[in-house]
Amino acid sequence: MNFVSIIMGSKSDYDVMKSCAETLEEFNVKYELIISSAHRSPERTKKYIKEAEEKGAKVFIAAAGMAAHLAGALAATTTKPVIGVPMKGGAMDGMDAMLSTVQMPSGMPVATVALGKAGAVNAAFLAMQILAIADKELAVKLKEDRIVKEKKVVNDSKEIEVIL
Repeated sequence: MNFVSIIMGSKSDYDVMKSCAETLEEFNVKYELIISSAHRSPERTKKYIKEAEEKGAKVFIAAAGMAAHLAGALAATTTKPVIGVPMKGGAMDGMDAMLSTVQMPSGMPVATVALGKAGAVNAAFLAMQILAIADKELAVKLKEDRIVKEKKVVNDSKEIEVIL
């Protein structure tokens, strides 16, 4: 079974990351969602990654704030794609998390998306795009979603546009 694994560093990340899960659900993509910390539960995190890979996890999404080492810890443990979602909060209101997530050493990539809800949703879309490389049905759904989004922009414009 192929699925996406969503790991949050703490329960406080859930209000944002439920948007990630809901986006995957809209496309009928299976996922697991757990809380595990790179700092407070490093052994649990390592054990979970191994077990998730054995069950068929193809992409990992890691959400964490402040020092935000969770995505890096995942990248150090798996060769599967890792997407980091920096969380707002802390002294720098999320910029510390953004920098910690994006500044990975050579050979340990983490795809980093935006802070907060937009990042959570984009992490789901990026994970689905990765899965769609080998899943033609999902690829079609993603293309159809783009068409719907384009039509909405055109229709919204028609409601207000002024063209000479």
